Amino acid sequence: MRKVFQEELVQVGEQLVEISKLVSEAIEKATTAFDGADIDLAEDVIAADARIDFLQNSLDERAIDILALQGPVASDLRMIVGSLRMSASLERMGDLARHLAQLARLRYPSTVIPEQLRGTFKSFAEQDLFIAEKLTVLLETRDLEVARDIMKANTVVNDLHLSVFKAIARSDWHESPATTVDVALASRYFERFADHGVSVAQKVTYLVTGAWQPNGIEHI
Repeated sequence: MRKVFQEELVQVGEQLVEISKLVSEAIEKATTAFDGADIDLAEDVIAADARIDFLQNSLDERAIDILALQGPVASDLRMIVGSLRMSASLERMGDLARHLAQLARLRYPSTVIPEQLRGTFKSFAEQDLFIAEKLTVLLETRDLEVARDIMKANTVVNDLHLSVFKAIARSDWHESPATTVDVALASRYFERFADHGVSVAQKVTYLVTGAWQPNGIEHI
C-alpha cells in the first residue's frame, strides 16, 4: 500500500511538470504572436489552453483522491496540498498567456503595442519566458537557487510594469484610448504571469524547507 501511495505522489509531481512545460510553450507562442501579430500562432495558444485546464482538473482530482483515501501526514500532506495550489497558479499562467494571444487576435493585422513601448514589452516577454522555463526546472529539481532566479526575474517584471504606467500617464502620451487600454491590460497580464510563477516558487520552497516565506525566499 505504501509503495502505491509513493507512486501516486510521484505521478502528481510529474503532472505538475507536464503542466509547467505546456505553460512555457504557451507563453513562448503567445509572446511571439503578440509581438508579431501572428494570428495563426495566437489561435494555437487559445486552443491549446484547454489541455492545460484538463491536466489541472485531472491533477486536482488525483490529489483529492489521495487525501481522501490515503490520509497523508507531515511532508506528504504538504506535498498534496501544495500541488493543489501550484496547479491552480500554473493554470492561471496558461490563462494569462491565452489573454495575450487573444489581444493579438483582437488587433490583427496591427500589433497591440505602439512602437515607443515595443522594447519594454519584448523585455516583459523575455522575463516571463525565463520564469516559465525556470519553473519547470524548479519542479523537477527543487533547487532553491532556481527559486531565487525566479524572484529576481519577478523584480524586473515589476519594474517594467511600473514603467508602463508611468509612460501612459505622461503628458506626451498621445495614443488612442483603445491602445492605452490594450497596453495597460497587456502589462497587467505579463505582471500577473510572473506573480503566479513566484507563487509556485514559494510553494516549492515551503515543500523543501517546511517554512513559509510570504514575502520572498531571500532568507532561506
